[in-house]
Amino acid sequence: MYTQTSHTSTDYLPSVLRTFALSLAIAFLGTMAGVFVPEGLFMPLMILEFVMLMAALFFRRKKAISYSFLYIFTFISGITLYPIVSYYLLSAGANVVVMAFASTTVVFTGVAIYATKSKRDFSFLGGFLLAALLALVAISIFNIFSPLGSTAMLVYSFIGVLVFSGYVLFDFNRMKHHGVRAEEVPLMALNLYLDFINLFISLLRILGILSSKD
Repeated sequence: MYTQTSHTSTDYLPSVLRTFALSLAIAFLGTMAGVFVPEGLFMPLMILEFVMLMAALFFRRKKAISYSFLYIFTFISGITLYPIVSYYLLSAGANVVVMAFASTTVVFTGVAIYATKSKRDFSFLGGFLLAALLALVAISIFNIFSPLGSTAMLVYSFIGVLVFSGYVLFDFNRMKHHGVRAEEVPLMALNLYLDFINLFISLLRILGILSSKD
């Protein structure tokens, strides 16, 4: 049984990484396209993105989504990311955005390498990470109606970095220990994409807040 799981993992982990990289590239194109999207369309697109994410969570039970679903979702996600990136480009400068992306890449890669090299099984983190994620979602909803101060937002963003770094560790470690089947590749790539983007947004907020205090 162990041999089969290991074989499955080594076969399809590179496919997951290639699909994840392509998803990031498609999201980047979406962000570029966001320049041409009328302001009134961003909210409907965010709602559509949320509905698609809920659909992906539903299909997660079947452990399969299609490649077309993944790429459409990441393109829309890239478009809805545009207002955030645009805000920090104008308020903090291009250096902050580039630094946030570079920092995200370094953290993501470092944690991914550790997760795939470690012999420990980090499956036990799943419950803690879900509880922390739900707390972050609740705080973000609260923030819409009663905006957090810069210090509170800084703490919130640091917690976000820890949570999404934890999800990178959890997802890579799960693929190593439990393997990846061919039909699971798009879903696993989606998980990594969400880890990366949310880590990027958290780091972007931190660097944006710190740069404004200089």
